[in-house]
Amino acid sequence: MFYDKVKESADYIKGKISELPSVGVILGSGLGGLVDIMEEKTVIPYKEIPNFPQSHVAGHAGNLVIGRIGNVIAAAMQGRFHFYEGFEMKEVTYPIYVMKMLGIESLIVTNACGGINASFVPGDLMILTDYINMLGINPLIGPNDERFGVRFPDMSEAYSHELTEKAEHIAEELGIAYKKGVYAIFSGPCYETAAEIRAYERLGADAIGMSTVPETIVANYLGMKVLGIACITNMATGIAKEKHTHEEVVRIANESSEKLCNWVKKIMTDWQE
Repeated sequence: MFYDKVKESADYIKGKISELPSVGVILGSGLGGLVDIMEEKTVIPYKEIPNFPQSHVAGHAGNLVIGRIGNVIAAAMQGRFHFYEGFEMKEVTYPIYVMKMLGIESLIVTNACGGINASFVPGDLMILTDYINMLGINPLIGPNDERFGVRFPDMSEAYSHELTEKAEHIAEELGIAYKKGVYAIFSGPCYETAAEIRAYERLGADAIGMSTVPETIVANYLGMKVLGIACITNMATGIAKEKHTHEEVVRIANESSEKLCNWVKKIMTDWQE
């Protein structure tokens, strides 16, 4: 059973660490540098965790790193799983179930994505205020296990207002400029066409990417508070004249990584004050 698989994964992780994490972090393409500021860390390759999927995307290291950031014990996913890799939705979101079974109640999701809002520029950081699911599939489809959550979970506050306000306040303290906007998910792995971007813009999307939404849905289903921060690595098709490459996405994400890491570190530290 799915529940038993999740428990086996969580039990394995618990046997590798001395303190349980209270915050989970998912690090997008080029944003894995957060683990460099973690102290007393334990690095567990995904391939060693029972039942865990494995990513093979450039820019994703494929480790679960548990350690201290400030006063907080965090579990950071150094690489995530994408629908376009051929994973089932239960596999894409599997780590979120494991995090919940480890006792994690708050989740920070980050990603590298394309900007649709014309006021954005590559390198901007955007707080996610909501999402648009364009996949045509939902990770909660299938039998429901009440031990995890209710059959019909509410999504009126997909990204926690409380955590968003704290993130905004801390960004202002640190002098970090940021945007706010709605994130749309596109399946990939190809980039979007100009016509698709025009359609998403009319639907109200400010940015678009290939991840984050499935994890957000499952985290809310499991009762977690979610904070989403995206790195705008390129302007979407039809807005910018340049052609897209994954190498360029990772390069811009790497350039913004230090700023994002400082922001996330301060957010975590302030949660415990």
